[in-house]
Amino acid sequence: MSQILSTTTHAATICSWALGCLLGLQSVAALAAELTGPAHAIDGDSVRIGETELRLEGIDAPEFMQTCRLRGETWACGRAAAETLAFLIQRKPITCNWSAADQYGRGLATCQRAGQDLNALMVESGMALAYRRYTERYIAAEDRARAARRGLWEAEFDPPWEWRRRAPRASAGAEDCAVKGNVNAKGERIYHMPGTAAYDKVRIKPAEGDRCFANARKAQAAGFRAPRR
Repeated sequence: MSQILSTTTHAATICSWALGCLLGLQSVAALAAELTGPAHAIDGDSVRIGETELRLEGIDAPEFMQTCRLRGETWACGRAAAETLAFLIQRKPITCNWSAADQYGRGLATCQRAGQDLNALMVESGMALAYRRYTERYIAAEDRARAARRGLWEAEFDPPWEWRRRAPRASAGAEDCAVKGNVNAKGERIYHMPGTAAYDKVRIKPAEGDRCFANARKAQAAGFRAPRR
């Protein structure tokens, strides 16, 4: 079995490039609604500001549990995408603008830090793809990333939308549970993401209604919510 490559090692190269780009991309026009505050990267194309979860519009990054092939070995590209977005945010306040919501009720947002378009940076870094099904806005950024063989373009990968279609459902109790859905003592259905304080503490107990999910969107669709802060 191939050893899974450290996400930190390869992501460091991407993040080094992305740091320079924070100074190079132009900001986007404001949309109908705006939210500013410290953000947490849920995965490579979604963030949470306070209790509000937002989907970065026009891009699609590998799902958190998705793997790719890099230099002949398995690479946890989904985790690397999440790490790249977290690096770009750098625990600083970001501003997100949106005018529509997806099927899970999340705002479809364009987010900025220091006036720079985070959606575009994820595509330009090669850690997300232009979601051409919905917009052509980031095609040029994707073309540049592909030409430079940055991020995913250095690897063998399935587009996220194809991987989601083929991916098996996460099984309850799986050790690699991407998102942990927990039913607490009050009967509240709450999901926990990797990197959060509660994630490592939660033990999946199917008999009590706990479940594993491939991503936060599926947890929300099943009636689980994000923790309140």
